[in-house]
Amino acid sequence: MTCDGASTAAVRDGPAAVSPATLRKLELAAGDLAIACLQSMEEHQPWFARLPAEQRSAVLLVTQTGVANFVAWLGERGESIRLTAEAFRIAPRDLARRLSLRQTVDLVRIATDVFERHLPPLAADEAERHALVEGILRFGREIAFAAATVYAGAAETRGAWDARLEALVVDAVVRGPNVDDGSDDALVSRASTLGWDPDAAVRVVAGSPAPDTAAERLGELRRQAARVGRSVLVGVQGSRLILLVSEPPGPERLGSGVGADIDRLLDGFGPGPVVVGPVATELAAAHCSARDALSALRAAPGWPDAPRPVAADDLLPERALAGDTAAHRMLVDSIVAPLETAGGELLHTLAAYLEGGGALEACARALFVHPNTVRYRLRRVCDITGRSPFDPRDALVLRTAVIAARLDPSQSAEPPA
Repeated sequence: MTCDGASTAAVRDGPAAVSPATLRKLELAAGDLAIACLQSMEEHQPWFARLPAEQRSAVLLVTQTGVANFVAWLGERGESIRLTAEAFRIAPRDLARRLSLRQTVDLVRIATDVFERHLPPLAADEAERHALVEGILRFGREIAFAAATVYAGAAETRGAWDARLEALVVDAVVRGPNVDDGSDDALVSRASTLGWDPDAAVRVVAGSPAPDTAAERLGELRRQAARVGRSVLVGVQGSRLILLVSEPPGPERLGSGVGADIDRLLDGFGPGPVVVGPVATELAAAHCSARDALSALRAAPGWPDAPRPVAADDLLPERALAGDTAAHRMLVDSIVAPLETAGGELLHTLAAYLEGGGALEACARALFVHPNTVRYRLRRVCDITGRSPFDPRDALVLRTAVIAARLDPSQSAEPPA
C-alpha cells in the first residue's frame, strides 16, 4: 500500500498523475489504438480511403509513434512535451506533399477523439481518468502545433527553392535562347513548375531595385500583380530589378506601349527610370522583350524627362546612339521604309524640314514648292509613321531615323538637294 502510494506520488510530480500500472496498460493498447485511429479516419474522411496503401501505412506508423510518445510523455517526470514532432519527422516526405495542412489537422482531431474514447477507461480511478483526459487535450494541441511547424518548414524550403527557380527563369530570359543546349525546353519546364503559363503573352519590365528590396517587398509586388490579374516572375540582378509580367488576353495585348496596370507595380522599383519592353507572344520569345527593355534602360539617361514607366520603343533614338543595332534597324523599318514606299517626296520633304530648323517657309523655298504642299506632306508623314514632325520629341525620332537610314548601306535614302 505504502509502496503503491509512493510510486503514484512520484509519478504525480510529472506531467500527469498516472500510475505505472496504467502506463503499462497504455503501452499494451498502443497498437490497437493506432488501428482504431486508422479505421475512424477512413470512416470520417472519404479522401483518406483513396490514399495508396503505402501512404496509409505511413499514417499508421506516425499514429503508432504518436501513441508511444504520449505514453512516454505521461511517464516523464517534470518534462515538458518535447517528443511530439518526432511523430512527423519519421513520416515519408511524399506523405507531407500529398496531405495538406488542413487534412493533417483533421487527422489529428480524429486521433484525439479516438484517444478520448479508448484511453480514459484504462484509468485505475477517477483521478487518473481526469489526468488522462487533460493529458490527451494537451498532447493533441502540441501535436497540432508540431504539424504546423513541419508544414511551415516545408513551406519555407519550397519558397527558397521557388525563389532559386524563379531566378533561373528570369536569367534564362535575359540571356536569350541557345538552340544547342535545349534552353527553351528547360525555360518552359521551370516556368511551368512555378505555375506560369508558357503560352501566355509576356513583357519584361526593368529598372533599379529599391534600396530595401527584400523578400517582403518582393512578396508585396507579387500580390499587387495578382490584384490586377497578372502573373509576375521577379529577378534581382545586381543593380537591376527585372520583372516578367503576363499580359491579359485580347488583341490590345500586342501593343508596344507601356500597357495598363504596369504603373501599379512601380512601388517595387527604386529611383530612376523604369522601362517596359514590347509584348512577346509567349515565354520562349520573351528574350526579345528583355533585350529591348535592358537596352532602353542603359540608354534612358539620354532622355532625362522620359515618363516613368517608359516604353522601350519610345527610347529608340537614345538606343541607336548608344549602339543598339536592333534600335537602328527598327527606326529604319518603322519610319524610313514606309515613307520610301509611299513615295511622293515625303522622305525628301521630311529631311529638308527637319534639317532646316523646322521652318515651313524655308523648307518650301528650298524645295521650290508652296508652304501648303509642305504642310500636306508632313501631315502624310504623321499619318504613315505615327510621329508628328511638329512635336519636338517626335521630330528627334524622325531625324534620327533619317540619319540611321543614311548610315545603312542597304538603304537608298539620299540627303536633300
